[in-house]
Amino acid sequence: MKVDVLLGLQWGDEGKGKITDVLTPEYDIIARFQGGPNAGHTLEFNGLKHVLHTIPSGIFHPEKTNVIGNGVIIDPCILARELKSLRERGAEPEKNLVISKRAHLILPTHRLIDNVQEASKGKQKIGSTLKGIGPAYTDKIARNGLRIGDIQIGNFKERYEALKSEHMRVINSYTPDASLLMIENKPFEEYEQLWFEGLNYIADIPFIDSEIFINKSLQEGKRILAEGAQGTMLDIDFGTYPYVTSSSTISAGVCSGLGISPDKVGKVFGVFKAYCTRVGSGPFPTELTDETGNLLRENGREFGSTTGRPRRCGWIDLPALKYSVMLNGVTDLVMMKADVMDSFSQIGVCTQYKIGEKLFDFPGYETLNQEIEPVILNIDGWESSLQDFTVWDKLPEKFRKYVRFVEKSLNLPISVISVGPRRDQTVVRLV
Repeated sequence: MKVDVLLGLQWGDEGKGKITDVLTPEYDIIARFQGGPNAGHTLEFNGLKHVLHTIPSGIFHPEKTNVIGNGVIIDPCILARELKSLRERGAEPEKNLVISKRAHLILPTHRLIDNVQEASKGKQKIGSTLKGIGPAYTDKIARNGLRIGDIQIGNFKERYEALKSEHMRVINSYTPDASLLMIENKPFEEYEQLWFEGLNYIADIPFIDSEIFINKSLQEGKRILAEGAQGTMLDIDFGTYPYVTSSSTISAGVCSGLGISPDKVGKVFGVFKAYCTRVGSGPFPTELTDETGNLLRENGREFGSTTGRPRRCGWIDLPALKYSVMLNGVTDLVMMKADVMDSFSQIGVCTQYKIGEKLFDFPGYETLNQEIEPVILNIDGWESSLQDFTVWDKLPEKFRKYVRFVEKSLNLPISVISVGPRRDQTVVRLV
């Protein structure tokens, strides 16, 4: 058996949570392999909306095991809130969720460091979610971090205080404004208390050696789906650096994020929107700052599920998608949110980048700036609702023409098409 992978091909927010939930019945185990509470995976079913930040999107299937892998970083305060919300809605995460002992912890002081460092950048801000992601991964790489498994070791509090003291020296070196020493509008000491209460609250979730569990499960013939967070263009190495996240968001990150060898990777589901969005700063060649961009934002409810920030919106970017397909070895494409453009008479598609007189088919090192001119091809819109369709052959011909154009451009089939936010608003296409 192999581990199938589901990840984003754009700048995150592609709709990975819904598709993971839709695919979960085909698998035995759903495992998150990177990222932290900067993720926001939204699921809608039975008239309810659920937003998951750290927990895998298969959690609402009680017969399936959900794994928070070693590549994930955890804020116990946020995870505790998430668990409490699940329990209030009838889930029993203590029965189908496990956490890798090797997953690193986000300390309250990581969030303060995030605050002061982002504020110090002025106009050069990255657009951090201020969840302490970058500082936590920094400590992980610098070999200073604390891990979930350390909670069960007797000197945990002593190690916590030592790391906190080191962090405070860094924080005070910025001579921060008092507002930057607040976390979620709470004084540091109050949030720190909630953080330790969170540690106690999550203690009934089993901590495991997830790499052993995953590999043993493969030997037993279990089907595993690895769920990614953020998106390929936010990858620490291959994204629009420095406006990226702090982890490896591509399929290669599955190996280090779950502890499997490369030959254990099977299918790779690449999820993308029929248009593009981005949160925060950084290059966005197809961004629309006009009424069309506003309409995409309003129709698509494009406001961050983690931060609430309005997302930047623009046309689909085929050069970036080709690049993402190449990096990830994508085998199956998943198109999301085409229904957002139901009313559009014309739909733009970026086919190349232009800088001066030079054309680019891929986003190389030269294109990591704000001066890219997208080459836009306009395609006729379908101007009708997609939301009630469940069969490919019944979809409007103009929409199917748009899908075929994207498939031909990427040289891959689009196997799944989402036509609305609910589970049942999904077209599984046999191609």
